[in-house]
Amino acid sequence: MKLLWVLALLLLPVHTLFAQSANLPGVSVNFGQGTNLVDTLEVLLLFTVLTLAPAIIILCTSFTRIVVVLSFMRQALGTQNMPPNQLLIGFAMFLSVFVMMPTGQSIYQNTVVPYTAKKINATQALEGLEKDLRGFMSKHVRKTDIGLFYDVTGETAPDDIDGVPTHYLIPAFIISELKTAFQIGFLLYIPFIVLDMVVASVLMAMGMMMLPPMLVSMPFKLLLFVLVDGWQLVTGAILRSFS
Repeated sequence: MKLLWVLALLLLPVHTLFAQSANLPGVSVNFGQGTNLVDTLEVLLLFTVLTLAPAIIILCTSFTRIVVVLSFMRQALGTQNMPPNQLLIGFAMFLSVFVMMPTGQSIYQNTVVPYTAKKINATQALEGLEKDLRGFMSKHVRKTDIGLFYDVTGETAPDDIDGVPTHYLIPAFIISELKTAFQIGFLLYIPFIVLDMVVASVLMAMGMMMLPPMLVSMPFKLLLFVLVDGWQLVTGAILRSFS
């Protein structure tokens, strides 16, 4: 229930989320004279940010690592589109909810509750939301990935990660998540590659050159995956990688 409140805060309409902020314009439809172009552009900018909100939420959470690892798992099995994309994405979303629950509870207690009680305004609520998300990203980002952006810009890196701007931290966090996901994916591929090589060697020794090894090895891959309870092992490995 608390996480639903967090998601509701992230996706509130403009007229509700920013109603208490004096620096943001209201939304109104006005034809003819009296229309302020600056306010119109600011409203357009706000709608643009809200349109990108789902992508921002996905990239700033554990979803990226989880969905990439699950995709690697499906490719290693060689089952084409089984499980389907909708199932993998839904599974990744619920695993992300599990991983992000401590952060969601912190956002609920420190941001949602004070905001609904009108103890803080929208600007303070967004700052609290950013602080909690930065706390999660700071735990899983690599210093070398942050240093990449300072090397490109030629700026001096701060001594503390709290001094890293958000527009540096987010792409560095995404790079770190992709690297970790590819490392896990490589480890997942190893037993299945060995099995493919064994099957290919047996077929070649039998003189069955025209029979595709992938066609023969896939049932054995599925059997191996079921016997070792593969989904439980993969899920456990993903969740432990965030601890």
